[in-house]
Amino acid sequence: MADPGRIEQLLAALRDESEELRNHAAASLGQIGISAVSRLIELFADDDSVIREAATNAVVQIGEPAVAPLIEALTDEEWAVREQAASALGKLKAPQAVEPLIAALKDKDGGVRTAAVWALERIGDTRAVPALVECLMDHTVREDAARVLKKIGDSRATMALIEGLRSANWIVRRHAAEALGKIGDARGFEPLVEALTDEDWLVRRNAAESLARLGDRRAIQAVLPLLEDENEMVRDTAEGVLASLGWDPASSTPEAYN
Repeated sequence: MADPGRIEQLLAALRDESEELRNHAAASLGQIGISAVSRLIELFADDDSVIREAATNAVVQIGEPAVAPLIEALTDEEWAVREQAASALGKLKAPQAVEPLIAALKDKDGGVRTAAVWALERIGDTRAVPALVECLMDHTVREDAARVLKKIGDSRATMALIEGLRSANWIVRRHAAEALGKIGDARGFEPLVEALTDEDWLVRRNAAESLARLGDRRAIQAVLPLLEDENEMVRDTAEGVLASLGWDPASSTPEAYN
């Protein structure tokens, strides 16, 4: 058991103006190990972001013994504690934290949800895919979620998003149409073509943009009708998509892309 007095000295050093001294204190606390974890987690709620970050780095240096207390900290009353705990678990790439981090994706605090997405990205476990697909409805983390889904590259991501295109919820369809383009899986081509006739204008626009990302010129024929869409933004997007796919209205015929 480490000397409590020594732990308190090092914790105080985390507040020093010298970055070098703070780093030394964090490293020393990391060497002390599990005895210092609870006090470091308390510092996750500090008003000073530098202190919070230093405490997180110290916990990460402790390694595996810190995982269980960090998982417990994901349910702390303080949002800052939950956020730093998620960040630390991501840095540790702790697979046993996947399910608790998935639960944290529904945290009431946006910063905690963002940290959980980032942590799941670092861990890279495909168990997170269905929950990340649900995050496409969360305006705070949907961009990050789409990026992580692409990085994980699990087939369930594509299939879940294709299913999302057929959802009765227009918000889900909008984000699914957008995310399929960012993931870039060719299996999304036909479902995206179908989505070009969706009743929601933003689904149609997102589907067209995603087809442009896929870069398959077979989409030209399907996108052409959007040039006369009732929505001006859809029409403008269609022009850009067709141009990016190499359609020249002066010299091309629609039949050339069937």
